[in-house]
Amino acid sequence: MPVISAPEDFHVEDLYVDLRPTFDVPLYLKCEGFNFAGSIKLKAAASMVAEAEARGELTPGSVIVESSSGNLGVALSMIAATRGYRFLCVTDTRCNLVTRQLMEAMGAQVHVVTEPHPGTGFLGARLDLVRELCASDSRYFWMNQHANPYNWMAHYRTTAPSIAKAFPELDVLFVGAGTTGTLMGCARYFKEEGLPVTVVAVDSIGSVTFGGPAGPRMIPGLGAGVRPPILDESFVDDVVHVAETDAIRDVHRLASGGFLFGGSTGTVISGATRWLRKHRDGESVTAVAISPDLGERYLDSVYRPSWVADVYGDQSPVSEPSR
Repeated sequence: MPVISAPEDFHVEDLYVDLRPTFDVPLYLKCEGFNFAGSIKLKAAASMVAEAEARGELTPGSVIVESSSGNLGVALSMIAATRGYRFLCVTDTRCNLVTRQLMEAMGAQVHVVTEPHPGTGFLGARLDLVRELCASDSRYFWMNQHANPYNWMAHYRTTAPSIAKAFPELDVLFVGAGTTGTLMGCARYFKEEGLPVTVVAVDSIGSVTFGGPAGPRMIPGLGAGVRPPILDESFVDDVVHVAETDAIRDVHRLASGGFLFGGSTGTVISGATRWLRKHRDGESVTAVAISPDLGERYLDSVYRPSWVADVYGDQSPVSEPSR
């Protein structure tokens, strides 16, 4: 029976969903949303905070500041509340309302950027604001998840070893690329351990992470308007880019069977199933995809037909309910 004194001490590490009945491909989904922060970002947040404290860079008078599309902001809000820090999250208009409310409920201040940078999009505008804040007040401490090595180290130490233990004969691992912390931690682990695992990054169309052209993206979590400094492509075996409409179609397909996952999970599943059908069709293969979070925070966006129709128009993969 788990008994904890801090919310970050609890995380379900060994829950997988077999996706073959739904998608007819051999794919297991690692569920990372069962903790008090509701996402895989809790691991990175706890790692970065602990290391900053150990180095003496984060002190009782510090104000943690971070740019986040949502999930890391929730995780840092929780840890800041637990440890007595103030926290300012810089996000943008794509952040789900319930996510902003969660952060504020735990005492965080949320600043919403409403205008994207002309060259680097919303992420660039958020990062510019964070730099301005840090330059204006020495109390601000920037976690900088896009460049902080303790982001990927969290997954090198926890996520990847747990997958290797659960699936010792693993052939392929699919990981969504946002800050690339999860991707880099897992890819480095399997390569440095000498395990014959093909690591496939899954990214959103419109993301510049792997050199593609910038484009509009409305689902928070995956993709970036600025290439993450912690990314090292030499550890990645392949990359799949997924349209947001395909991601939405696949999370709705899962929801119709009772599994409610977040938009990023739809992106990862769509990319994984397409890759498996192209490269391993009909083969006996063991494959795992990582699901960053669950779906409750997306009820007003990817699970609301009117939102999907407004955003994607004629390309909408979801029909309005009949009246």
